[in-house]
Formats: sequence, structure tokens, C-alpha cells
Amino acid sequence: MAQSNKQDTPITLEVFTAGLWKENPVFVMMLGLCPTLAVTNTVENSLGMGAATIFVLVCSNALISALRNFIPRQVRITTYIVIIATFVTLVDYLIQAISLDLYNQLGAFIQLIVVNCLILGRAEAYASKNSFGNALISALGMGLGFSLALVMLGSVRELLGTGQLLGMQVFSTHFEPWVVMILPPGGFIVLGCWLLLIAYIEQRRTGKVTEADAASHCTVPQQH
Repeated sequence: MAQSNKQDTPITLEVFTAGLWKENPVFVMMLGLCPTLAVTNTVENSLGMGAATIFVLVCSNALISALRNFIPRQVRITTYIVIIATFVTLVDYLIQAISLDLYNQLGAFIQLIVVNCLILGRAEAYASKNSFGNALISALGMGLGFSLALVMLGSVRELLGTGQLLGMQVFSTHFEPWVVMILPPGGFIVLGCWLLLIAYIEQRRTGKVTEADAASHCTVPQQH
């Protein structure tokens, strides 16, 4: 029996931008941390994994949304995984054809996109309940937000770990690389620092909003 069709929400800019900041997969929802910590030792790897995730996320969510009224509820998770695995296989072959070096760097983490909580979670929680347009826009925003987080981590780790950025020397030859940054512990350290900075910015923003709201409710007594 097909799933019931729910009332579709209108397509708005907020649907797209939610994944970039408010509901960022890494910094807010803490999803997909396995590839986030594993492949972000360079910006190139971060961009490669980000692009692969965007492709799988957008294509799978769009197809799942288009078929949401025809997929029996009892087998929906199995169906979602088959759809996701199909697009992961496509992107796996595509990366091999484009750059074998990048494929070797990303290793098994390309295949592990199939079990990425971000992909399956968006399919179950959003794509299966919203229109094709909304699912497509939301998936694109989430994918870009995930890629942004990867690049933010990868740029810091590569810069401090090698003194380079995208293979170009940034610091002088006298710079002593922080080797820990390109090792697994570096991923945890940089992620923690970014989370701390984002929490600080959010706290400052919330404080300013609260102060502005309180000031707007203050009334100046009239002089007679």
C-alpha cells in the first residue's frame, strides 16, 4: 500500500538555506561525522567527498520524493537504501574515471555514503513527505552545508598540517607543520574548535536579539 500524500509546503529560500547554517548536517545535527573526520585532512579530499555526497543526496532525494506515493510503507527503508546505493555506485565509477588519485585518497568512504545518516535521514524525514521541488532544494542546501563543513575542516587541517592549501605553499619554508592536524586526532581537535566558535557566535547573536527585543518593549514616560 502506498504512503499517503501529505500537504506540500511551499518552496521558499529558507528550505534551501536551512542546511547551510540553521540545520547544518555537521555543526548542528552532527551527522556524517565518520567521513567528516576521516577525509578532511586536505581541501581536495573535502571537495571530492562533498561533491560525491551532494550528487547522491540530490539524486536520491529527488527520486524518492517523486516515487513517495508508490513506495509501500513496509519496504520503504529497503527501497531507499537500494536507490541510494545505485547513485553511490554511479558516483564511485565517476570519481574513478575523473581522478584515480582522488579515488584512492577517499578509499572506502565513497561506498560508505550508502550508510551515511545524512542521506538516509533526509530520505526518511523529508524527501518521503514533501514535493519533488522541496526535496530537491532541501537536498541541495543540505549537501552544500555538508560540503562547506568539510572544506572548513579540511582547510584548517591542511594549512596547519602541511603549510599548504590545495597544494600551494602558504607559509614560509621555516614553518614547522603540525603533523597531528593531518592525523585522525587533528579532525577531532579542529571540529571541536569550529563547534566552539560557532556556539560563541550563536550565543552573541542570540544575546543581541534578546537585548533588542527588550529595548523595543521599553517605554519612555512622557513629560508633562
